[in-house]
Amino acid sequence: MLRALNITDFVIVDRAELEFGTGFTALTGETGAGKSILIDALALVMGERGDASVIRQGAEKAEISAEFDIAKLKPLQRWLAEHELAGEDDAYLVRRVIDSGGRSRAFINGRSVTAAQLREAGEHLVDVHGQHEHQSLMRGAAQRGLLDAYAGLEDAAATVATAWRRWQDIRGQLAKLETNAAAFAAEREELEWQVRELDALKFGAEEWQEINAEHARLAHAQSLIEGAQFAMDALSDADNSSVTQLSAVSAKLDHLLAYDARLKDIIEVVASAQAQAQEAVYMLRDYQQRLDLDPKRFKEIEQRLDAVHASARKYRATPDTLPDTLARARERLEQLGGNLDVESVRERESEAHDAYLDVAKKLSAGRKKAAKKLAEKVTAAMQTLAMAGGCFEIALTALEEGNSNGLEQVEFLVSAHKGIAPRALAKVASGGELSRISLAIQTVASEIAQVPTLIFDEVDAGIGGRVAEIVGQMLQKLGTRHQVMCVTHLPQVAASADHQWQVTKTTANGKVASRVNVLASAGRVEEIARMLGGVKITETTRKHAAEMLGIKI
Repeated sequence: MLRALNITDFVIVDRAELEFGTGFTALTGETGAGKSILIDALALVMGERGDASVIRQGAEKAEISAEFDIAKLKPLQRWLAEHELAGEDDAYLVRRVIDSGGRSRAFINGRSVTAAQLREAGEHLVDVHGQHEHQSLMRGAAQRGLLDAYAGLEDAAATVATAWRRWQDIRGQLAKLETNAAAFAAEREELEWQVRELDALKFGAEEWQEINAEHARLAHAQSLIEGAQFAMDALSDADNSSVTQLSAVSAKLDHLLAYDARLKDIIEVVASAQAQAQEAVYMLRDYQQRLDLDPKRFKEIEQRLDAVHASARKYRATPDTLPDTLARARERLEQLGGNLDVESVRERESEAHDAYLDVAKKLSAGRKKAAKKLAEKVTAAMQTLAMAGGCFEIALTALEEGNSNGLEQVEFLVSAHKGIAPRALAKVASGGELSRISLAIQTVASEIAQVPTLIFDEVDAGIGGRVAEIVGQMLQKLGTRHQVMCVTHLPQVAASADHQWQVTKTTANGKVASRVNVLASAGRVEEIARMLGGVKITETTRKHAAEMLGIKI
């Protein structure tokens, strides 16, 4: 429920601090005083678009803030918690600021939010019915949406839309598959052949390193043998070998050690070099004995390399990436194997269609039941709105295969008078009749509204007399279940309200300003007398106003 609304420098309102109560509140005043501006300000903090044009002349910014009690709005509480916007004491505080540059800032419970978040939260709080609401009701989408909302079928409708999209996606896959079956089959055949050939090659990334190393060794085996022999000769086997010379050096220095002890470290180094050279000889001899010319193995290796290089050229890859080529071919073949099985896709399409029909039929059953109930209630309301004998019907016309909205087209049909066949709401000629039918629909639909605050902005335009009194009673009854506000020019409607606010316009220093006065009993008598009598208010008019309010004067 809306507790308070504070407005600063918005259009012609310089400052307004309003507190709201339960029940039905009527906003009245002269034309142009700014009654609807209050509704516009509230719409702005609910996320409606705004720009610098809403700033009061001479001001730098417009600011609107509102406070709501959300103790009973568990879905909104969950939404706030999920977005880390929860406040304290079941309060929802919202503020919107628009500066002269057109920049907009918004805050929920003191935290900065986007306009989209304001709108999402606002859907839980306020429902506004404008004086031109009947124009949107002439559109099929709005009629379907209203019926689904009245029946509580919005989630069911969303489920149907999801099932429809899934069915259409698979249906599209099937059509594409059937159209391109030959091309896909050819691709699959080529991939199968490619996988078989690469599988037969049995080539792995680690083999590439090993086979290249072995090929290099076998290709240069003779050079390796010769090199090993040369090294052994130089180190040990030749007449003037390194080991022999080191041995001679070591013996000479040993003889001289008796004359200079400092030669000891040098002798040890030479002895170590001699030992290492001899060890190298042993290792070289062992290495040479293990070398194998093996022409047969060399031929096998060369044939293996030729096969690998041939496959690499064939598939436009490098030898070391052939395993990746095989993996990609297998992956694509697996994809094609699932998606290109026409019977499998056809079966999935059938299952998706059945799933869509299942949820769509349930939605249709719910719509049929709700359509009958809503039509009866709107028809009953029409009888009290100067359309005796008129009726309201909701036609559910079956669609051949359905669509994302279900298995039927929803259309509102109306007969304003007895004996006239119901016609589409969009074809009702009289603007007054259309306005009253719209009011009847909106009032009935609002009975099940989940939002706590309902606002009617001059929806009673074009009616008067006894019908206006009935409209007032309808809004008053609605106020027992919701917080209801209505901008009205009709004294009969205003007199039915639990509370009445008067909006006036003043001019000071060349600037126009709007003021809101909460009227007590005496003030209500004067205001309703003005609404009844115009410029000159007589005692008779006052007595009539008091009688309408049930007040003795």
